[in-house]
Amino acid sequence: METFQFLINGFGEALTWTNLFYCFVGVSFGMFIGVLPGLGPTAGTAILLPLTFSLEPISAIIMLSGIYYGSMYGGTITSVLINTPGEAASLVTCFDGHPLAKQGRAGVALGVSAIGSFIGGCVAILGLVLLGPTLSKFALNFGPPEFFALVFMGMSLLIGLMGKSLIKGLIAALFGLMIAFIGIDQSTGIMRFTFGQTNLASGIDFICVAMGLYGLSELFISAEERMSKKAEKPAKIDSLFPRKGEWRPTLNSIGRGSVLGFLIGLIPGTNSVIPTVLSYSLEKKVAKDPSRFGKGALEGVAGPETANNAYSGGALIPLFTLGIPSSPTIAVLLGALIMHGLTPGPTLFQKEPDFVWAIIASLFIGNAILLILNLPLANVWAKITMVPFKVLFPVIIMIIIVGTYSLNNSLYDVGIMFIFGIIGYLLKKVDIPLAPIILAFVLGKILESTLIQSLTIFNGNILGFFTRPISGTILTISIIAIIITALPAFKRRNLVNEDVEM
Repeated sequence: METFQFLINGFGEALTWTNLFYCFVGVSFGMFIGVLPGLGPTAGTAILLPLTFSLEPISAIIMLSGIYYGSMYGGTITSVLINTPGEAASLVTCFDGHPLAKQGRAGVALGVSAIGSFIGGCVAILGLVLLGPTLSKFALNFGPPEFFALVFMGMSLLIGLMGKSLIKGLIAALFGLMIAFIGIDQSTGIMRFTFGQTNLASGIDFICVAMGLYGLSELFISAEERMSKKAEKPAKIDSLFPRKGEWRPTLNSIGRGSVLGFLIGLIPGTNSVIPTVLSYSLEKKVAKDPSRFGKGALEGVAGPETANNAYSGGALIPLFTLGIPSSPTIAVLLGALIMHGLTPGPTLFQKEPDFVWAIIASLFIGNAILLILNLPLANVWAKITMVPFKVLFPVIIMIIIVGTYSLNNSLYDVGIMFIFGIIGYLLKKVDIPLAPIILAFVLGKILESTLIQSLTIFNGNILGFFTRPISGTILTISIIAIIITALPAFKRRNLVNEDVEM
């Protein structure tokens, strides 16, 4: 009962006119970012983060959360209407969403996506309400060894984000760790990797890295691909709801996607692509006629889109209860929380209950706003895809520069942001993934501090981790996961080498 009393109080805070306004603004901005191909939730959240600097913490995180899950759905519109995913997680929606649009059923695809996203988001938030307080109380028993083990698990799961090449993924993760260690050594107080630059004494600002790697590099790539292209006219939207016989299989897909997306969101180191791909595979396996998939199967849209938004809610649980980001976008939210003087982790529910429950309540409200904005206004959002990129490009660049400068009123930060923007662009050109960089950058600092604290407790004996049940179990699972995930890649490499020798 105490949990629901806190939730009621949270609704009281979230339903104030100020917070309702910022929730609406966040969802609307998120939808706009999602509709623009190439940006996506991470870039959108990073670009618009400076808009929250002057806000109260509750209003700021309500707005950023709205941007996050709003952009997760916004990418669906371009996937269905013009076969161009607004962000990576919406790629799977292209498989059946665009064929449906070609059949004159674009409205049905978007309607099913909106309903599935709403249900999946609500299921995940309900899971957050039920599991969050319990998990945070359990996590109060965690010491540095347990937190090190959790972060190590997150780092081990980065292998899943490394794309086609394990080597390129490792390069990205090591680069993220390298820039995480710039600044004053936490154990000795010695400056490291600063090359005499006093501006780097406190390390590289996370916002500069995020806005450069995701915001600026995505704009450079989009500019290269879209400046010379004429915007494609989107398909016409008519009916928004499935036929009578299609409701049951569609709702079953939504149910499976809700559970799958929520569970994957709990795992540190994942991203929003994983639940959508797994959901699509699952729907294809359980379907009576798998041959329909790729030709306009509603389940191929409903399942992945639901899993997408359920993942967004589930990913907030490790953030709020353990202080560990489970995706690049959640890492940006972690940076925003710290910037506003909040410390995500086991004590957040106890020390900042007004904040936590207001955010949770706002997620229910934001999902309802998202549904209202999508079903009747789908044609309006579709028209945004017709805005020439050469008009949007300078406006977004200006927002990024002003936002970065406003961090510390420093052109140095702007320069760092541009450096990482160029680095991100070049890495994308050689197909090196960016997700391992941003997650390794965030997790690397936590990994170092918890490792030092743990080794102090164990008097330098690294085997001490395995003398504690929780940390020992987590580390064992992580090592097994690394071996299982990495082994196929090495086997493929050996087979290729054998073929070359023959």
